[in-house]
Amino acid sequence: MTERPAERGSYHHGALPEALVGAAFELLDELGQEKVTMREVARRAGVSAGAPFRHFADRRALMTAVADRALADFERWQRVEMAAAAGADPDAGAGMGAGAGDQRAVLRAVGLGFVRYAIRYPHRFALVRSRVFAPSPQPELRERLSGIDRAYTEVIVADQAAGLLRPGDPALVGLAGQALVYGLAQMIVDGYLPAEKAEEVVAQVLDTFGRGVANPR
Repeated sequence: MTERPAERGSYHHGALPEALVGAAFELLDELGQEKVTMREVARRAGVSAGAPFRHFADRRALMTAVADRALADFERWQRVEMAAAAGADPDAGAGMGAGAGDQRAVLRAVGLGFVRYAIRYPHRFALVRSRVFAPSPQPELRERLSGIDRAYTEVIVADQAAGLLRPGDPALVGLAGQALVYGLAQMIVDGYLPAEKAEEVVAQVLDTFGRGVANPR
């Protein structure tokens, strides 16, 4: 399940940073990142307008913390999607690749999960895009991103070892898959592809990608 923002006034002494990030997360989902201001976050958290600056140097620092939470939530989402495809318990292992079953379905679930998350939470997708898919990803998010990348690479390497994927550089395979689902998600969020048919279209594109488009020689 995805994370629910902390309710206002529910934090205990010393947990104000978490409450501020929770309030900002709530605002992000409702209105988009442009509407997330330090003043409104403070109001929703029930503190003075200056209180957030004792924990976050500026709005950028706060939004980076929100992006980190969005990535953590996305990671949990993907773990559930992949476990469902593999017929495994999503809490059985620490990595997103944990579980057994049809690994082709698991790899397919990675792509579907990415697009489903972007469709359901377009403002989170936009925030992560602006801080991750950028010329210089923010260093504060590097650890989280590295963990997600490692999990994806583990799935690809396991599939290659099992003969489900062709041999090759797993990083390049991962990049190709990431480019595909990122582009699909962006096209749907932008309205270029109809949202009501998104699931069907994405599944068809992923299956086409999985089979390959070149005739074997």
